Amino acid sequence: MPDPRPPRPLRRTRSGPTRRQMLQRAALLSLGAPTLGAFLDACTRSSGAPSTPSGSLTLAAPTHPVTWPISKDNAPIGNGLSPERNATLRLYNYADYIGPGVIKQFEKKYASYGVNVTVSTFNDTDEAITKIRTGDVPYDIYFPSYDQISRLVAAGLIRPLNHSYITNIDNLWAAFKDPWYDQQWRYTVPYSVYTTGIGWRVDKVSTDISALPNPYDTLWDAKYRGHTAVIDDWHTCMGMCLLRAGKTDLNTDSPADLALIHQQLTELSNTTKPKVTISMYTDLPGGQLGQCQMWSGDVVNAQYYLPKGTSVDVLRYWFPSDGKGMVDNDLMVVLSGGQNPVLAHLFLQHMLDTKVALQNFGYIGYQPPQRSLDTKTLVQQGYVPKNLAAAVVHEEYFNVGYRLLELTVDNDAAWHRIWLSFKAGS
Repeated sequence: MPDPRPPRPLRRTRSGPTRRQMLQRAALLSLGAPTLGAFLDACTRSSGAPSTPSGSLTLAAPTHPVTWPISKDNAPIGNGLSPERNATLRLYNYADYIGPGVIKQFEKKYASYGVNVTVSTFNDTDEAITKIRTGDVPYDIYFPSYDQISRLVAAGLIRPLNHSYITNIDNLWAAFKDPWYDQQWRYTVPYSVYTTGIGWRVDKVSTDISALPNPYDTLWDAKYRGHTAVIDDWHTCMGMCLLRAGKTDLNTDSPADLALIHQQLTELSNTTKPKVTISMYTDLPGGQLGQCQMWSGDVVNAQYYLPKGTSVDVLRYWFPSDGKGMVDNDLMVVLSGGQNPVLAHLFLQHMLDTKVALQNFGYIGYQPPQRSLDTKTLVQQGYVPKNLAAAVVHEEYFNVGYRLLELTVDNDAAWHRIWLSFKAGS
């Protein structure tokens, strides 16, 4: 059977900061620097945005789902409008986080309207939001994480959606029609889903990590010192310490839990002294690492960075089979300052098409939450090797998995003090 996938660029030229680099830079912000949260808190306070009795912005959580209001001065577009003509649809995204082929398909589909699509990238989320707010460049679509949505809505930076243009939402997992961070999907549609687990090479790690009573323990195993890495994202790495200890509140403000994290990170430094990085997707297949904490999308990408002659069979990935690990998703939103809201809606519809989403997955390695894309399909069609089947994200994981949420300012500072101390000694 002919391979249905588009040709995969094995060594892409990176034109700007990737999603991984963005998360790394966010982790390195100094505690005294103005953060995205502080910037948008100021915006929302001055705009009279919804807040808690203490004056801080209301934040969504799985235990506190939120339906965001729609203001009269930021209403959805009307039904049945024609696409804007001779328009440039501007996407604002991480570098290398959307396939050029799916963009070309959209341009071809609306060629009679003279549509051109451009992609701009940003150095960090603070820069991204600042540029969006100034309106100097009228970006149409932005690709945020869910922990930004509360402030983006409250600051009036994103446009509520007219669902009549986005019928392909029916292709997606049911939960994304009513997600806790945006009940009734008034402002967002999902872009990708991923898990955080452990990747390893069987020719460098003798243990079957997936068979260990507590697979997280392997990252603390001194015999793999010098061949271990953890993700250079404070919340992701520190959250793993809690999971290893049987704790499931990954956003805790408990002093005892924070002390436990500090203890776990100190032990980690003393035993394996892991590399703290975001380059697992090249370092693991390249042989510089034997094992590492890893995002599912990165281990899928790792197969394309194996040295010539090295079989993909050397790679493995573990994530709890019951789904009780770290799960996350990224989003697409229509910006209120964009000049092409109809085309923006149609682009979201395009990206939620199953064939388009599958093609995009073949490029970025991060899975779309399409109902028809299960493990059997993705393995049979060659998108995911059989030995990496654990990297396929399942819908039920999002019912039981654990989320990394935005923290209060004080709690965020407490977590960062521990992280910066770990980084200084790593």
